[in-house]
Amino acid sequence: MIGSRRIGRTIVAVLGAAVIGCGTVVAGAGIAEAAGPNEWGFALVENPVGPVTAGHWQEIVASPAPTASPHLLPGEEVVKFPRIGFAKNGVVAVTAITDQLAWCQAQSWGPSAGAEFVMTRCYRRGGVPVFVPFTIMFAARSGTLPGGLQYAYVVRSPLGAISSYNSKAMADTVITTGTGAWEVTLHGPGPATASGGVQVTAVSPNPRICDIAGSQATPSEQIIQVRCYNAAGVPTPSGWTLTYQRGRAITGARPARFAYTVNNQPLVSLYTPAPAGVNFNSLAAVNTVHNSAARDIVTMPRVGTLPNTVLVTAQTAGVIARVCNLNELWVTAAAVTVRDVVCYTTSGAMTPAESFTTYTS
Repeated sequence: MIGSRRIGRTIVAVLGAAVIGCGTVVAGAGIAEAAGPNEWGFALVENPVGPVTAGHWQEIVASPAPTASPHLLPGEEVVKFPRIGFAKNGVVAVTAITDQLAWCQAQSWGPSAGAEFVMTRCYRRGGVPVFVPFTIMFAARSGTLPGGLQYAYVVRSPLGAISSYNSKAMADTVITTGTGAWEVTLHGPGPATASGGVQVTAVSPNPRICDIAGSQATPSEQIIQVRCYNAAGVPTPSGWTLTYQRGRAITGARPARFAYTVNNQPLVSLYTPAPAGVNFNSLAAVNTVHNSAARDIVTMPRVGTLPNTVLVTAQTAGVIARVCNLNELWVTAAAVTVRDVVCYTTSGAMTPAESFTTYTS
């Protein structure tokens, strides 16, 4: 257990950056991720106390199992990654696993004595804090990657400060476009059609829902809309994290087996998502989505191996809050079967919705 005082210092250190201009925040030289070791870890937390689930965690280096422990308030959990606590900033993504409307969000994270501590909090309908199982990923990168833009992340603190990483060492920009609405531009060469995968997680001490509200691509940038809401679905300011991957895993690494896709036709029974750039499989197999009664089965052939993890994020056009989570643990065989991705309205009703799914091993 780590005290509330240390957690309070952590969120300031992790999310501290400069706010520039009127409604526009630019993460560039001086406030992008500082040079340092590349770190990543992921875990499945099925119990509120003790080691995380075997077979569904890994760190970039050999490590004892991460652990989870309750913090001070209901629904708060601190996940300790034992040997990746060297980066000052980094990014966090979290997804709830339950058969009801519930979501998990980040509250703070930071290194201490060589370990990375991430505090999360989960909520059910109405913003009631509660423990539910969840997957969690932490990554921190510096330096550049060859080729076009392959990996980027942006972190907006609850107070509006920005930190970011861009694999082409270019500035990422964030423009406030309305209450609880932002436009994120990730600069770097890439396809002029939609490509890559995106994950968004709310960052707040209060219940917040953050979704992708749309995106567009040009040969020189990826433009992604983010919207956040309170538990009732009212647009509300919030902190958030956004992670972009193209030809890389959500951790920024490039393992032999990983995949991502988007369910952009939630009313179609069985289909292959298109264009090809949004439906990636590292072993050149074809991912498919089967929609049935608002339960979406995502199949990713050939990439199944342990340890592994899955994250999902809702995508909704317009000002409409949606929560997407995992109904149950995915099945790992030769193919990975994510059964099911389920999306909800803020009243708790299951509803067809677009969503991004990412898998890595």
